[in-house]
This record gives sequence, C-alpha cells and structure tokens, in this order.
Amino acid sequence: MIKQLFTSAVLAGLVAGIFAAALQLILVVPLLIEGETFEQGLVLHFTLSENGAIETPVGHPSIMAQLPRHFGTLAMNMVAYTGFAFLLVVGFGIAQRAGHKIDGRAGLVWGLAGFIAVHLAPSVGLAPELPGTITADLVARQTWWLGTVLATIAGLASIAFLRAPWGAVTGIALFVAPHVLGAPTIDTYYGVAPPELASQFAARALAVAAASWAVLGAAAGWLWCRSA
Repeated sequence: MIKQLFTSAVLAGLVAGIFAAALQLILVVPLLIEGETFEQGLVLHFTLSENGAIETPVGHPSIMAQLPRHFGTLAMNMVAYTGFAFLLVVGFGIAQRAGHKIDGRAGLVWGLAGFIAVHLAPSVGLAPELPGTITADLVARQTWWLGTVLATIAGLASIAFLRAPWGAVTGIALFVAPHVLGAPTIDTYYGVAPPELASQFAARALAVAAASWAVLGAAAGWLWCRSA
C-alpha cells in the first residue's frame, strides 16, 4: 500500500505540475507580467493620449525576458501538485477500504472535487488577484481561505459518503457556512490595473487550475489502479 501510494502520488504530481506550468506560461504568465507593469508604475491606467482621449494601452510583455523565473514556476507547480497528489491518494486508500472502486474515471471526479475545494469555493470570496491589488489583512485572508477549503472538503465528503438524508443537508451547510461568515474585505477600491485585465487573469487562473486538477486526479486514479 505504501509503495502504491508513493508511486501514484509522485508520478501524478509531476505530470500535473508540468501540465499546469505549461498552461500558466501560455495563458496566465503574460497577464501576470503585464499586471506588474501597472504595479511598478511603468504603465498607468487611464492615461491621456496624444489626441486627448483617456485610454490605457494594451501591453504585450515578452515572457522570454524572465526565463529563470519560469523555471521557478515549474518547480513550484511540481512540488505543489505532488503535495496535492499525496492528499488525493490517501483519500483513495480510505475510499478503497470502504469498498469504492478507484480508477482513472473516479480519479477525475476526485480531481475536480479538489479543484472545487482548493480554488473554486474560496474564489467566491477571494478571487485570484493581479500584482498590486490592495487587499485585506493577509493573516485574515489566509485563515478564511483555509477554513473554506476544510469546510468544502468536509461538505463534499458528507454528500459523497454519508448515505443518510442528513448527509446532503450537512454538506450544503458546510459549503455555505464560510460564505455566510464572509471573506475579509477592504472598505474601498484601490485598483491600479484595468478591471478587464484583472477579470481575464482571474478567469484564466481558475481555468488552468481546473484543467490541472482534472489531469492530476485522472493520472493519480489511473496509476493507483495500475499499480494495484
């Protein structure tokens, strides 16, 4: 069991980490670099053009200028998704002992559930943010994020594994609880980057996370089944 757990987690984590880094490099990193130009004041939002119009130029930053940084992104993704993979395969072991079949299809479902818990549910209160975005207190945001992740995982487990009718009720209550309490917020807006850029960044970040978790879950489930 230990060998099966370790092999499935490491290989699936490496595959998903490389996949996530590739998608981020294509879809997210250019927006991130452009956001940093606003954060550093290199470009200002709503500047006065030569013809008197108030506009913001669209930047096209080159990702090749920061190549060493991208290797760091790759390494961080591989470490992060390997850690997520270990959490998934521990869940696989518990579920299998309870009589649930684990394969690539089941792993895909687990992966999407992981995306919901780690990314989608917290984004309701704390959306992915561009550099330079003014936010609430860091500790408060981290605490709310962690509580939301744990509550969502518990809610998903209640719905999936508790056969009694109150399992679904408990799960829904756990989903809703963090959002009833509310995420930490600021009293006013201080955005330095265009909202169009910020919204595109948030959408792409969530899309990349969803695809990466799907690959992670499917790979981990397939490897788990094969190594068994």
